[in-house]
Amino acid sequence: MELQQLRYVVAVAETGGFTRAAERCHVVQSALSHQIGKLEKELGARLFERTSRRVALTPAGEAFLPAARQALEAAERARAEVAAATGEIRGSLSVGAIGTVTAVGIPALMRAYHDRHPQVTMRLIHRMSEELVREVREGVLDLAFLGVPPSFAADGAPGLAGRTLVVDRHVAVTEPGHPLAKRSSGDPVPLAELVDESFVDFPSGLAARAQGDEAFAAAGLRREVAFEVNDLTFLVDLVRCGLGITMLPSRLVSRLPGVAVVPLRDGPVREERLVWSTARHSPAAAAFLAAVAEVNAP
Repeated sequence: MELQQLRYVVAVAETGGFTRAAERCHVVQSALSHQIGKLEKELGARLFERTSRRVALTPAGEAFLPAARQALEAAERARAEVAAATGEIRGSLSVGAIGTVTAVGIPALMRAYHDRHPQVTMRLIHRMSEELVREVREGVLDLAFLGVPPSFAADGAPGLAGRTLVVDRHVAVTEPGHPLAKRSSGDPVPLAELVDESFVDFPSGLAARAQGDEAFAAAGLRREVAFEVNDLTFLVDLVRCGLGITMLPSRLVSRLPGVAVVPLRDGPVREERLVWSTARHSPAAAAFLAAVAEVNAP
């Protein structure tokens, strides 16, 4: 069994065909097919069902695929460890982030990291916090930037570690002509004065929504969320049009033109956290964590 054979199996499984897999691996299809056939003979089982219309994993292939991925990942990590021992960081780095990180400038951070470690292949994806935690836990991501309420439990889970980068309080965000925006006192508004407002917020069940729900519950209050959206730009557009108000982290609202900001006395709390996999802690990931620590030093 050879690593190249494992790469071919993974490529066929992910592309759904031998032709596309050969293109991805930069080999002729006959060579790829021969190597997979040779591996199947060694294993004593077929890994793929081949028809004129499709290629699908057999039950044996379904069982083999995760182990093949783990073996390739272990081989890549071994190369990276050897390179790190000689002073060179290489390999791959997969980073996840919510779209409203304020603790660090992720694009600038990744640019500086790339300049320092050009041999590392980087990948960045945007997801909601819950999805990011799951993908770090499953090994899809090396680390992720989250925005969660203090009650959110993630970094204490097996295989995960983390730290809080910044703690921020929410403010109310309204259209400029809203009565709350015209208050002359400038004093923080208690949540009790918002209960009759129509809210725009993220969908129920998400950490981004839980921050507001928990604050109102702690105050013994209820609110009406009339518009549920999972895109910040769309959410703010609804507020600008006067369809409702929202609550967002104070560090974030400076990026949002055309709205009014109203301080809250007992507004929600958001923690921006960085979580990472302890089981998949490569030299590339360790170097990125060190880079975050440099720019986020107290």
